[in-house]
Amino acid sequence: MTPLALTLVLAAAVCHATWNLVAKTAGGGNSFVLMGSLLVGVLWAPVVVWIGVQEVVNWGGAEWLILAVSAVVHVVYFRTLLHGYAVSDLTVVYPVARGSGPLLSSVGAVLILGESISLAGAAGALAVVSGVFLIAGGPGLWRQAHEPGQRERVIRGLSWGALTGAFIAAYTVIDGYAVKIMLISPILVDYVGNVLRIPVMLPFVLRDRAGFAQAWRTQWRAATVVAVLGPLSYVMVLYAVRMAPLSHVAPAREVSMLFAALAGGSLLGETDRWLRLLGAACIAAGVVALALG
Repeated sequence: MTPLALTLVLAAAVCHATWNLVAKTAGGGNSFVLMGSLLVGVLWAPVVVWIGVQEVVNWGGAEWLILAVSAVVHVVYFRTLLHGYAVSDLTVVYPVARGSGPLLSSVGAVLILGESISLAGAAGALAVVSGVFLIAGGPGLWRQAHEPGQRERVIRGLSWGALTGAFIAAYTVIDGYAVKIMLISPILVDYVGNVLRIPVMLPFVLRDRAGFAQAWRTQWRAATVVAVLGPLSYVMVLYAVRMAPLSHVAPAREVSMLFAALAGGSLLGETDRWLRLLGAACIAAGVVALALG
């Protein structure tokens, strides 16, 4: 991985950890997600128009098709993630999704994009995935799976978490192909996926319009931070993909979990401090191996 690509990945990780912590503090929810998407549509529109005017004139059907496929996969991923949280625990779905996603992305990059990965790179990817799993409290899944009252709920969480991870890998490989092979602007790729969340979330929010109005009054500042830093973090990742193998960048972006841990614990809570520190060390070592590999 080139120094510039690594710098972009690390900067993206800081942005990603920051907006996730802001979203967690704000409380999240359907209204918050819709606010974020609406604000992305407004705040990023000038940049998108400026870039789009220069790029779209040279597009054919293939560019529109891959953007449409990317947007659909992003929306399906998002709904899958939310459904997983609804039928199981976040502490089950989250580590499985974040751990399996980058691993499957690396496999997809090798099989579909024709990338090669060195032994050091493969070891680094596994170290990052293991670190994410540890920070998110992964070993606790084993204990929960053996509790009769929790077993069915844990199994649902594992299933939906793995499916979410598959969609993470799918949109990562699709977007990687779009920016790396077809040379579509990362900003356009991210923007389309974000804006298409609006019609997905509207039916849920319109059921409680008063609640949305209240959320807007109290959460608009946090939603603005998310609307700026969320796309910025993913755009930097996609620019890094143009400069370095996707099989390296996809796992390395999970270093955001390390920054979240250093900022006050994982996104899931403050328990198992030593386990989280071990996970952070695995992530750090994995990113070094990916950079050198």
